[in-house]
Amino acid sequence: MATTLATVEAREVLRCEHCSLVQFRTSNSLCRRCHKPLEIEEPEPLVPQLVTGTGAPAASGESGLDVAHAVREIRRGRKLSQRQLAGRMQVPRTYISKIENGKAVPTLSSLERLATALEVDICDLLRDARSRRFEEASAILADPFLKEIAPYVRHMDAYNRSVFLNQVRDMAIGRRRLA
Repeated sequence: MATTLATVEAREVLRCEHCSLVQFRTSNSLCRRCHKPLEIEEPEPLVPQLVTGTGAPAASGESGLDVAHAVREIRRGRKLSQRQLAGRMQVPRTYISKIENGKAVPTLSSLERLATALEVDICDLLRDARSRRFEEASAILADPFLKEIAPYVRHMDAYNRSVFLNQVRDMAIGRRRLA
């Protein structure tokens, strides 16, 4: 059971019973340090909320937009640190971290500044999982050999696919040794 120390501007300050960290109540009522539940003395009424973007990156995984994942991937691809990206945008580094962890949903103007700072089109930040999978599949099938064997591999069972891929791997290793 958490102890309420004070209430500051409608934000509840609590001490975690497990690790004794003094903190504001989080939206999920979990301790920031030990991630154990902060006991709720009386249930809060549920109020419908407008969802304006993706929650945690894991939650958005296969469907919907995943701006957080896109920002992290592009930033890493450009070999930028969060601090460097924040400097380009003239925002605190923690803002970039919150965006990448799905804790903050950037506004349209922030998305535009992100795209400019990352030197990409804003559409690259807003691609959904389906379009990313399509692009990855297209890149793989650009290889003529993979494009030729794809229809055959698709119809094989797991055992035959494994045998086939092992033979291809052995042939590739043999070619490297000859070269």
